[in-house]
Amino acid sequence: MATAALILAAGKGTRMKSELVKVMHHLEGRPMIGYPVAAAKGVGVHRIALVVGHQADRVREYFAADPTISIVLQEEQLGTGHAVACGGEFLADCDGDVLILCGDVPLITQGTLRSLLTFHAGHGGTVTVLTARVPDPFGYGRVVKDATGRILRIVEQKDATPAEREVTEVNSGIYCVNATFLRDAVARIGNDNAQKEYYLTDIIGLATGQGHACYSYTVGDQAEVMGVNDRVQMAAAGGVLRRRVNESLMLSGVTIVDPGATYVEQGSVIGRDTILHPNSFIGGGTVIGEGCIIDSSVSITKCRIADRVHIKAGSVLEDATVQSDVTIGPMAHLRPGTILKEHVKIGNFVETKKAVIEEGSKASHLTYLGDCFVGKDVNIGCGTITCNYDGKKKHITVIEDGVFVGSDVQFVAPVTVGKNSLVAAGTTVTVDIPPDTLALSRTPQVNKEGWVKKKQLIVDS
Repeated sequence: MATAALILAAGKGTRMKSELVKVMHHLEGRPMIGYPVAAAKGVGVHRIALVVGHQADRVREYFAADPTISIVLQEEQLGTGHAVACGGEFLADCDGDVLILCGDVPLITQGTLRSLLTFHAGHGGTVTVLTARVPDPFGYGRVVKDATGRILRIVEQKDATPAEREVTEVNSGIYCVNATFLRDAVARIGNDNAQKEYYLTDIIGLATGQGHACYSYTVGDQAEVMGVNDRVQMAAAGGVLRRRVNESLMLSGVTIVDPGATYVEQGSVIGRDTILHPNSFIGGGTVIGEGCIIDSSVSITKCRIADRVHIKAGSVLEDATVQSDVTIGPMAHLRPGTILKEHVKIGNFVETKKAVIEEGSKASHLTYLGDCFVGKDVNIGCGTITCNYDGKKKHITVIEDGVFVGSDVQFVAPVTVGKNSLVAAGTTVTVDIPPDTLALSRTPQVNKEGWVKKKQLIVDS
């Protein structure tokens, strides 16, 4: 197997029409370049160099915490051969074989790379090229072979003869190469071609000229080697990735009502017998347990959700923890730091933030619970608000077990409500409430009969 990998990612990607360098555009939860990195790691490669140029700092920052990743700078983009040559210092420490991948080819799978490496090792070649057979090869480098099936050369579209342009086996840009040969070969590549670039494909001619064997391994699904050059192709690649994820989930026991309208990012984990309804979005890093129901138009990002949770239509959850048998929504918003214990009910138009809500408690509608602790079996009435911010800092509201809160209550934090208390509707709580207490703060109602008519505020129709 390969001992190292080079991933070529120095181009800007002008056809993306973007300020952001192409390989850092996100596809289903991670930058495009993250996919070839993950594929290389998946086949056991743990020394990886990324050859970067435009916005190198963005790429370096994203991978900064990964000790297996090295960054190689290609300041001037003079072709793929030049890109590999820029990795000379990295290659100097390589023995065995080097896997060369492209940062803008995100659909390559671990299975295909594993097969490529196995084929390369089994045939004992110096270079093995991953190829594809395409009905319309326009724009691709053509793979030219001898009568035995070994590769003689790879010819770019602009340099190909009419006969060579009829070849339908094309270069994917992915290679497995003997490291010793690669170090010598990239130093000898010239730029005598239409583009005046240093083509990595020229190593084939150098290898055959020295009597080395060069082979091709043809990918089963040509979509795997599709390059992404513009946003149309990026959308197509995203569709393939989503289909892969959704098919894997369905085969593992998840019901997806409409796979074409369900968006589950890479890295999400969903338990069996969970149902995903159309237009739901599950962000990467989310874990959902078994037997859950995710209604339409729900968005969940970086959450931990246990079993038998029902999240109703239109709800949004971010970085929240939800235990078993909880009901949320419709149209609820769980913001970061929310922790819902078992059998909690969060109803329509309820927002929570840094809120810990214990077992059996409920806030059924039109409520904001921020920076608070709510005990067990608490009822939060409609229109309740924790007033947590004084203009300078946030404060905590504590509502202990068994409290009943009526409608339209404001808790002006910091404040604590003792166990089994009752807070009457319309109360503004500004001081602590002892246990077993009725708290109310209402101005006595005054009726002035005839006042409206006298002031002529109502005109008879």
